Amino acid sequence: MRLAFRHARFPLAVLLLCGVSGAASAEVVAQKTFSYFDIAGNTADELDAALNARGPTTIGASSHHPGATRIRFGGQATYVEKDGRCRIGGVKVTVDTEIILPRWRDRSHASKQLSMVWDTLSADIRRHEERHAEIAREHARMTEKAILGLRSEPNCDLLQEKVNAESARNIEDHDKDQARFDMIEAANFRNRIQRLMNYRSISKNTEN
Repeated sequence: MRLAFRHARFPLAVLLLCGVSGAASAEVVAQKTFSYFDIAGNTADELDAALNARGPTTIGASSHHPGATRIRFGGQATYVEKDGRCRIGGVKVTVDTEIILPRWRDRSHASKQLSMVWDTLSADIRRHEERHAEIAREHARMTEKAILGLRSEPNCDLLQEKVNAESARNIEDHDKDQARFDMIEAANFRNRIQRLMNYRSISKNTEN
């Protein structure tokens, strides 16, 4: 089946608050949810057409995809002013991911061969989208660490600019890593699916 993978994202929002004196703290809060869209079909071509017609769309694209991961970053940074300097008092970065996957309604009536094809394909779609969510969590942790590591500045306005710049830089790096992952996955898709199909076929023959 012909597939294209894409992830969606929302820009990072850093809420800048005035903090009180105390030790710097850091926290990454990650939440992952799943949603599904139904497809129908009794042949591989019908399933392919259903995925292309009913799959999710992403920001900036009109084509449908077999799966998607919506990513939303958020966060708070607090500042502490002491002895004429402003430093980071605490950082909390949040990342919410929604993984959108296909659900085949006609599986119970399908042939064993088509069911095996679907099981192989749907498992690969889920693995792919799970990796998108994992990449987002990794970058949330990197953002938290980078902001927490910023040096103090003569005033909080300067430090706020550093926080904004660091946040933007990490979002850009995140997008590049996601795009790189998609490129690698697309290039290896056919070989990967064929290997998975062969493995599943051998496993079933061994069981029988």
